[in-house]
This record gives sequence, structure tokens and C-alpha cells, in this order.
Amino acid sequence: MDYQTSQHRIPIATGGELNITRFHPERIHGLPILCWHGAIESGRIFHSRSGKGLAPWLAQQGHEVMVIDQRGRGSASPRPARGVSFSQREVVIDEVAAALAACLNLSGQSRCHVMAHSWGGVLIAAHLARVPGSRECIASQVYFGTKRRVRVQNPSKWLYIDLIWKGLAPLARHLCGYLPARSLRWGSDDEYAASHAESVAWVRETAWRDPEDDFDYVAALAQGGLPPTLHLAGHRDRALGHPRDVARFVEDCGPHRHALRVLGRENGQRRDYGHLDMLTHPDAVEDVYPQALAWCQAHQDDTASVEEDT
Repeated sequence: MDYQTSQHRIPIATGGELNITRFHPERIHGLPILCWHGAIESGRIFHSRSGKGLAPWLAQQGHEVMVIDQRGRGSASPRPARGVSFSQREVVIDEVAAALAACLNLSGQSRCHVMAHSWGGVLIAAHLARVPGSRECIASQVYFGTKRRVRVQNPSKWLYIDLIWKGLAPLARHLCGYLPARSLRWGSDDEYAASHAESVAWVRETAWRDPEDDFDYVAALAQGGLPPTLHLAGHRDRALGHPRDVARFVEDCGPHRHALRVLGRENGQRRDYGHLDMLTHPDAVEDVYPQALAWCQAHQDDTASVEEDT
């Protein structure tokens, strides 16, 4: 199925803008899908410059797709720099709300699905804790490798989390005034100083609280949880979204209809997936993408009934 792409700038009241890459198929089937990237990433995790990835694939299946670049990511301004910074709280409150509103406005629909990679799922869940009314406009969600706390212990965790994310990255942040992840080859995009500092705290601490107003996200989600959510973890993901840490995040999110699936050969996939290749590997087109779409299609309507996985 053919589709067109377009770019949309969404100004944020507190400054800066989001960028939306919109995939618009000729014939639309079902609700639009909003895609949200993780830390030190941009929306490119969902679509390559050669036209591959989850977003083009979803468009080929007839779904309108809106891929977000957060402020400072991709072509969205302002770029991270010394003295130019936004906090996670501003993402959670301002950016997610603006993105949801833009997705519904552009599509002409009253509800959408959400797909988020890694830390993007934490930010979406945090928004739903703070703004429970947003749950009404989200039919379902798919989180790819989303975790908050990292409690597994292995060499990958000690390297990527303890040494780099919690050790060297704060040092680079203090020296530069932002996290220069691209030049350090730690990620595909840079990170604002404030958002990185707060993400380190959320990874480290058992309690999931906001550093500015002490808002308790776990307590808020315990009152209603998330929309129906498929949590996917890579069997070969040793640190950035280890299946055990993904399972802990499911518990943080309170009561909600959900499934937790580990992507690997023992569960029928062609390979054991890691943190990024669950979205970027060519085999994901057959192994992963159809699972995500099937979850959304099963929850297209409020009356949908799906047997939960355990």
C-alpha cells in the first residue's frame, strides 16, 4: 500500500517545538499510531532514511503513523547546549500532551494507539499517571524494551548503566552543559542536561517520584494503571531493557490489561533480540512488527476482549 510522508512542527508553550513525521496511507484502516522514541535517540528508531522500519511498515498496513521527535531531537529545536535545557517533567506534562493533541487533530480521530521504545515508554506512562484523562484517548500501547529501574547484575549492566550512564555521562554533562551522546557515540542524539540528570535518578532510585514536586508515579498508576499495553523485551537485552527489569516496570505501572513477551528463538522468533534490533533488524518485519500491530487491532474498540498473557 502506498503512503505519503510530511513534516509538522508543533510549538510548545514553554518553548521549542516537537517535530512529527507523518506517514499517511492512501487507504486508512483503523486508528492512528503515535510513536515515541527513547533517551539519546530520535524518531529515526522507527524509520530509516531508506524507508525501512516500523513506521513505514505500519503505513503499508493502512495505519496513519505519527513519529515524534522530542524537543532537541532530530530536527526539533532547540538543540541541547549549555544554558539550553528542558526537564523530564516538561516532557511528561507538556510534550506528551501536545503530541497526543496533534496526532488526533491531524488524523481527525478521537483516539489513537501509542508505540514507544525504551525510555519513551517511561515518559508516556509518567504522563498517564499525571494526566489520567489522557487514557481516554489511547486505545492501546506497545512498549519496546521499556524499563525504569535497572536491577540486573551482569557485565553489560556494569558497563552501560553504572560506568557510562551513571558515571561518565554526568561528567560529560557537567563539562559540556548537555550530554553530547552523538559525538561520544553513545547514542544517535544528544540529551538536555536536566532530562539526563532526572533519568539517572529514576534509574537509580527505588521510588518513582518527581524531583520537583515529589509526585508519586507508582501511587498514581496504582489507581488505574495504563491502557491495554503489550510489553516486549529482548531475550538478548542484557542491560538496557532486560526482561526482568521490563517485568519490574510492568509492576510499577499498576493494574492494567497487559502481556509481557520475550523476543527470542525459544518463543518462536528467528533470533534472540536485543534492545535496538527488535525495531531495526530485517527479521523484525516478520518476528516483531506483526505482534505489535495485532495487539493494537485487538484493542481497536472499547468492547475488544483479549485473553491476557501471563
